[in-house]
Amino acid sequence: MDLVNIGEFIAKLRKEAGLTQEQFGEKVGVTNKTVSRWETGTYLPPADVLLEMSKLFSVSINEILSGKRLSAEEYKEAAEANLTQTLQASSFTLKDKIEYYKKKWLKEHIAAMCAWGFLTVALAIAGVALSNVAFGCGAMVALFLGHAWRNNAMMTYVENNAYDGTGRY
Repeated sequence: MDLVNIGEFIAKLRKEAGLTQEQFGEKVGVTNKTVSRWETGTYLPPADVLLEMSKLFSVSINEILSGKRLSAEEYKEAAEANLTQTLQASSFTLKDKIEYYKKKWLKEHIAAMCAWGFLTVALAIAGVALSNVAFGCGAMVALFLGHAWRNNAMMTYVENNAYDGTGRY
């Protein structure tokens, strides 16, 4: 994929539609600076924006990624080339996705985990201070339950976000 060629094609489509960079940006939910970066070939628009552009300009995503309007004969060849290049350029593997969503879940649930940890430590301290075995056992159970909750909830979150529901990523 030639980003400069794609950018020039996006600019051509935008101008044919009679839109300024700012107007186009408003339609797809970005700033005119972002549109400028696409049109100069600095960045490639994300997939959801490519889909919006496709609808807005009545062209296929393959045509956008090819940087030109395609004939029926060129379409299949371009589709295969664009898909191959996209897959090769993708560096966000399943392992990367899993690690990303684990970290995200941990950040979102840090307060609950700290509260659970505080409860566990409080039970352990109470058990030692009062010489009560029940509190010590309660601390161990709280530790086990906290770990089980964290692991199960986090992995459920990861599975719901890292996969597309078909077992593929």
